Amino acid sequence: MRRPLDVLRRLRRAQGPLPPRKTPARLAGRRGVILLLALTSSAIAGDLQPAGLAASRTDLNAKDQARVTAVIRPTTDFSKPEPFELMQGGAGTSRKEVSRDSFSQSSANITFEEEGTFKLGNALFRKNWVSSPSSTQASDGLGPLFNERACQNCHLKDGRGRPPQGDIGTTSMFLRLARDASNAEERAALADHRLLNLPDPVYGTQLQELAVPGLEGEGRMRVQYQGRKVELTDGAVVFLRKPSYSVTDLAYGPLDSRTTLSPRLTPPMIGLGLIEQIAPADILAHADPDDRDGDGVSGKPNIVRDGPGGELTIGRFGWKAQAASIRQQAADAFAGDIGISTPEEPKHWGDCTAAQIKCLAMPNGVQARLGPVEAPAPVMDLVTFYSRNLAVPARRDLASPDVLAGKKVFYEIGCVACHTPKFVTRRDAPDKAQAFQLIWPYSDFLLHDMGPDLADGQAVGEATGNEWRTPPLWGIGLTETVNGNSFYLHDGRARSLVEAILWHGGEARKARDRFAAASATERDALVKFLESL
Repeated sequence: MRRPLDVLRRLRRAQGPLPPRKTPARLAGRRGVILLLALTSSAIAGDLQPAGLAASRTDLNAKDQARVTAVIRPTTDFSKPEPFELMQGGAGTSRKEVSRDSFSQSSANITFEEEGTFKLGNALFRKNWVSSPSSTQASDGLGPLFNERACQNCHLKDGRGRPPQGDIGTTSMFLRLARDASNAEERAALADHRLLNLPDPVYGTQLQELAVPGLEGEGRMRVQYQGRKVELTDGAVVFLRKPSYSVTDLAYGPLDSRTTLSPRLTPPMIGLGLIEQIAPADILAHADPDDRDGDGVSGKPNIVRDGPGGELTIGRFGWKAQAASIRQQAADAFAGDIGISTPEEPKHWGDCTAAQIKCLAMPNGVQARLGPVEAPAPVMDLVTFYSRNLAVPARRDLASPDVLAGKKVFYEIGCVACHTPKFVTRRDAPDKAQAFQLIWPYSDFLLHDMGPDLADGQAVGEATGNEWRTPPLWGIGLTETVNGNSFYLHDGRARSLVEAILWHGGEARKARDRFAAASATERDALVKFLESL
């Protein structure tokens, strides 16, 4: 992996003409490199550059920078836990007893007054919205098309969602809809990052299975699985399931022939505020789009726009790193999943398109006395605060010999090339609870090509159809405790951590193959390490 100045030097060389016969994925990555160069070249000359793409940390003095560099250096000693490893979410780590509520605890270092704000945000996160008009005027505005009535119904116990299971439904896994640009105007919008991709002309950006009374839902997600047998080097056999996706009962005509379907499982909510305060320079430090160090790993950032001014910055949240901030991620979910307008996304009719005339004729929930949107700024303030302060649980059994042995395997087979163990957050974070914290998310928050088996074929900003953001691993060992299941990856196809590892391809193929070639004792130890996170 490259340090920031190395990356910038390589980016400068990217200004030359593109070489011939590049694959689409490489061309897309090169476009991102050129954009990043344009945004950061002023930093090389000493001028001001967008803060969201700063190539060096401006929040630390030289002494602090030296401390940070030392503490985040990958360990080589697996005989004992590292200092502070127990507290993987920094001082805000939850030390509460493990239970179904392990992902729903507040940051341990917020004040008494902030605890009250957290609880108010929790109430809004759990709130069921209703259709308009309604006597509960502060709660109406649902839909008209939607996937769920409350945030909590998708983020089950503030944890991950589940794929469809018979008649249980799909409310915590969605189908994102997108197509390629079809004209110069659309291509320009994508190039300028005013859009991340293009919606289906009729069904919009996401399949909405539910609707308010008087309107039909858009259709139903259908998932079919095909078995796949994998034999490991020592003869052990693992059975995987490969999903395929389609839509049935389409209520508004066919999907556009260019529209792609991308299933997305709702991710856990823990530690989001800490992720938001990782310095951009520390994420860029791991970027190596052209794999100049030859390790087979070529992560790159997704460059997106965020905030009222649409500042260009690094995407951190979502399966394709398509959102830069918690507030924007929440606003996107309000609009796309529930059909509620916010100041950030003033879409009173949610994901309804111009082709869905009946949908657009439905009443909305805007109340003049509350403001021009259905979820005004105070609602967004509280939901954002709640989401920012969901604590990461403390590690468990981290001194166990098996866990330490598994950690060593994790490092040796190359998992840390993408799952970066630790960061130190910004000293100047707006909220004191997230400031200058040593955290252990096990992610670089970059995009990586994960190979054809995991590809969804859907581009999102700089992310190609083969690329996904490295998901954080903290809390992964409590998945079954919190959510009552063990479904992993972006579409829940993996039913165990072993299955999830064996699906890794592309840049992670070497690590996956080393895992498959390891002894049963080593594989079991690696799983125990992951279960301790």
